Amino acid sequence: MSARNGPAALLPREDSGLVLGLDPGSRIVGYGAVRKRGSQFELVETGTIHTAARRDLPERLGLILGELLDLIQSLEPAVVVIESAFAGKNVHSALRLGEARGLALAAAARSGARVVEMAPASAKQALTGNGRAEKTQVAAMVARYLRLTGPVGPLDATDALSLALAHLMALDSPLARMIRP
Repeated sequence: MSARNGPAALLPREDSGLVLGLDPGSRIVGYGAVRKRGSQFELVETGTIHTAARRDLPERLGLILGELLDLIQSLEPAVVVIESAFAGKNVHSALRLGEARGLALAAAARSGARVVEMAPASAKQALTGNGRAEKTQVAAMVARYLRLTGPVGPLDATDALSLALAHLMALDSPLARMIRP
């Protein structure tokens, strides 16, 4: 058994300050890593994990799991924020999303990072002031908070970054500062 997969992988890691957001899906997983430096947010890495729709589900999930484990191992985030499930009308799609979320939750927990689930509306509210903001509005605010001149990338990556940023903002809230030891 390798050290990465052994018991040491389950121990909490020191707080690197890095927050990784994950927007899981069974074909595309968005990710975005951010840290706070002073009063500024810093983009560390962002992108998407893609699998071909023609592959069967177990193969897609296996590929996603491998990529997530590699990503988390290389970034060593202190916190992984995963988009929480939401109610959908299509039961089949909701099941597929649940399977992808399960992979993300397991990979994050195994790494020793603190795992946080966040509703998409909470991230939207934190960034735009509107829990029902359009994805393009969220993308614009992500770019603004990260001091970028244009869009960060695909909306799946922007959604993941919004989760990471919202988590960092929540840590800076007056209430969080009051209850922090």
